[in-house]
Amino acid sequence: MEKYKILAYNMLINELESQSIFKIMSEDGTSARDASEIGLSHEQLRGIYRAMLAARLLDEWLMRIQRVGKIPFHAPNIGHEAVAAIAYALKEHDWIFPSHRDLALQIARGVTLEELVAHYMVNAKSPFKGRDILTIGNKKLRIFLPPIPISTNIPPAVGFAMACKLRKRDEVAAVFFGDGATSKGDFHEAMNFAGVFKAPIVFFCENNQYAISCPVVKQTASESLAIKATAYGFPGIRVDGNDPLAVYLAAREAVDRARSGEGPTLVELFMYRLGPHSTADDAMRYRTIEEVRMWEEREPVKRFKCFLVKSGIMSEEDDRKMREEIEAAIRRAIEINEEQPPHPPESIMDDVYAERLWHIEEERENLSSELSNKV
Repeated sequence: MEKYKILAYNMLINELESQSIFKIMSEDGTSARDASEIGLSHEQLRGIYRAMLAARLLDEWLMRIQRVGKIPFHAPNIGHEAVAAIAYALKEHDWIFPSHRDLALQIARGVTLEELVAHYMVNAKSPFKGRDILTIGNKKLRIFLPPIPISTNIPPAVGFAMACKLRKRDEVAAVFFGDGATSKGDFHEAMNFAGVFKAPIVFFCENNQYAISCPVVKQTASESLAIKATAYGFPGIRVDGNDPLAVYLAAREAVDRARSGEGPTLVELFMYRLGPHSTADDAMRYRTIEEVRMWEEREPVKRFKCFLVKSGIMSEEDDRKMREEIEAAIRRAIEINEEQPPHPPESIMDDVYAERLWHIEEERENLSSELSNKV
């Protein structure tokens, strides 16, 4: 294991120094382009930061309340917050097929903190009735509920994109997955199909360097994950996934390309999972503290804040007030959801069939009777 730790660490250093990764901002927030060249208003840039900061603070709260037993499970998002910028590259009528580490993207799209907390607390207000404790979707906001097994959201996303194309709709699908998904057959089959038929889709690979404990260096012999798109006949681009400006510009170009009928793009977001894989993981068993500290210097929230302050788009006082507002909103969301009762156990019988069949009703009655006798 120590050999793999050192191998992964050296590989990351080499990759970070590579010139093949598209980036706009340096680690201290200095940008190679003026804010006016990005194509986003100051309000939109602050909106991206607010979503990133909200995701970071909510993530910290979810970790704390999981440790005291108020939620059953959590997969930390820290290090993934720059995906919030992609929401600004999409139109409202476009479709999102997220992964389980896209809190910032969902917040930027419009999912509320109260809805997110209800989902994690698995209470009566939970939008999915407690049947999924990790991922979340929102039909109104055109966010699909991702399946738990990795990569299995990719083929349906391509199929949906093809349906939009066949119906001549001006809609693009954006699908998100981790580096581990690129080792699955679903990824390759979907990429091939999308390339052949020029599906209006963008593949966003959130390469956070580890598929649980397996480093990317043990995942593929390719020089990058983005280069895999070449075999399927469309572009692949590597982007600094800790740079929200680079993420936005790459996403905007890929989305515009898909919308104009030119087909898909694979965008590899080169980032790092700063937290453990989940609340059931000890990440120090497979990576070094030096590696984590190296990436902490490049983390997206601090980096983007530095850019906004240096550009005069936001002040330190604005940041302080924003943090206080978000913290207060998260506390309110938690308090409101703590008052909610759990879903009744009988609700497990709901939504199985379009109509309630007699044998389902019989099972519901039997369950209710058993529960009544236990009280």
